[in-house]
Amino acid sequence: MRQVLRAGRGKLLCITARDIFQLLLDAYAAAYRSGDADHCAACFTDDAQMLSPYAPPAWGRTAIAALHADWVMDGHGKALTLTDGGHDGDLGWGLAEFSEGAATGTGTTLCVFRRQPDGGWLIHMCSLTAETSEG
Repeated sequence: MRQVLRAGRGKLLCITARDIFQLLLDAYAAAYRSGDADHCAACFTDDAQMLSPYAPPAWGRTAIAALHADWVMDGHGKALTLTDGGHDGDLGWGLAEFSEGAATGTGTTLCVFRRQPDGGWLIHMCSLTAETSEG
């Protein structure tokens, strides 16, 4: 499903939910690389959940910001690339590959996105899986 957005000067732009989700992940990664834990957490809903092999589970935006305060200190190489995704109504999902340099490495994240009352999207649930060298 495509959304039609006004791009200025009367021009219309068609954008998919996947495009929107990638833009959100790009904003998250930019905040991460700049060391801004609060802006990372702002990409999540107030009642979001984050599951990670790198830390205990975090429930809520405040806990997610606290978790990111440690993570973003060395996050200069953070990147997320959406490989699949879609949506149905006000819920969406996205599968993304992440990379973050030698210490953290690479892996996959599965995000559930929730449309907000203003029409924007935020991450509601996020589960990270680290890539291992085991076969």
